[in-house]
Amino acid sequence: MDFDAVLLLSFGGPEGPEQVRPFLENVTRGRNVPPERLDDVAEHYLHFGGVSPINGINRALITELRAELDMPVYFGNRNWEPYVEDTVTAMRDNGIRRAAVFTTSAWSGYSSCTQYIEDIARARRAAGAEAPELVKLRTYFDHPLFVEMFVGNIAAAAQTVPGDARLVFTAHSIPVAADERCGPNLYSSQVAYAARLVAAAAGYDDYDLAWQSRSGPPQVPWLQPDVADYLTGLAAAGTKAVIVCPIGFVADHIEVVWDLDNELRAQAEAAGMAFARVATPNADRRFARLAADLIGELRDGRSPARVSGPEAVPGCLASVDGAPCRPPHCAAAPQG
Repeated sequence: MDFDAVLLLSFGGPEGPEQVRPFLENVTRGRNVPPERLDDVAEHYLHFGGVSPINGINRALITELRAELDMPVYFGNRNWEPYVEDTVTAMRDNGIRRAAVFTTSAWSGYSSCTQYIEDIARARRAAGAEAPELVKLRTYFDHPLFVEMFVGNIAAAAQTVPGDARLVFTAHSIPVAADERCGPNLYSSQVAYAARLVAAAAGYDDYDLAWQSRSGPPQVPWLQPDVADYLTGLAAAGTKAVIVCPIGFVADHIEVVWDLDNELRAQAEAAGMAFARVATPNADRRFARLAADLIGELRDGRSPARVSGPEAVPGCLASVDGAPCRPPHCAAAPQG
């Protein structure tokens, strides 16, 4: 399968104070989120001048992708400019016929995989009959380069805290019902699987997995334990240092730079705990190499590159067999 372009498809984020509230309204449209909750989250963005780190990181990653792939690389977002609909229309006008879609999420599940397939379908409809074919690349939570980047970043973080620091992995919490939507515990199982791979490769026999950044009404069950509650328990048990690895994120979202670097760090310091936050891949050249390898798997018919764990890989069919990620592998809208 040959490609003549790549589409980097991401979540999006505001790039100025005036964009924060419209962006959050895009993200939460149809979810009945109270206005006061949006006000609270808006303050997180405004703390950084109303600018999310994610678009700048993605532009830097695109530079690396272009150097690695030697083909056109386009940028589209779900929730903010450049919107994926506009990007795919531009791809059509530029004569692109088939593009590989690399998403800034390593996981299966609805919001991390299926919703991106819906984004692709919506963008192709907007571009019309001459829209390019868009092939979403597989999930990559167990790719050797994904593991390698986090292992190296854990080692770097460990140099800044005492040697007996506790390693705690985090990922974005989601409602328990959402974790069942695309298969039993699909997302949470993949996060746990990746944490095992990275911990083993980094030389940690014992570690923890917690969840962060939950929102919504308290009566709705979400994945637990919450990392703030877990840190309280560690402090009470006498833990003096923690290394927090946001394995669920491939870039420094607001949920990383606010929820971890600000709130969780302040909590740890107040409890007398040394705190180190592990860097995410961001625009690491190895991340671009990872994308190139996923494209090569399809182009050359190669078996997926994976780090083997102690149990079967948790995933949808596309995750397991390396096939292009599209229905019927995921319960999503059709491509066209």
